Amino acid sequence: MLSFRDKINYLGEQLDTIHDNYADSFKTDIFLFIGDFDTSNSNLLFLKNLSSKIEINNWINKLTSRIVMRENETEINNLIFDYIEFG
Repeated sequence: MLSFRDKINYLGEQLDTIHDNYADSFKTDIFLFIGDFDTSNSNLLFLKNLSSKIEINNWINKLTSRIVMRENETEINNLIFDYIEFG
C-alpha cells in the first residue's frame, strides 16, 4: 500500500516524464497547476482515493485524454481543476 507521500512522489515523477505524444505534452500544465507536491497541498487530496501506481497512471491518462478532446472548448486550467475536484 502506498503512503500519501509515496503517491505524491509517484504522481510528480509521472507528470515529469513526457514521451513523444501529444497527450503527454499536457503533463506540464497539470504539473504546474498542482503546484507544490507537498502533503499540505489541497490539490493533491484526490490521491487519497487512489490506491496504486496503476490507478495514478490511469488518472493521468484520463485527464490528458480529456484535455486533448476538449482543449478548444475551455481553458486547460479549468479542465484540470474540474477533474481534480470532481473526478
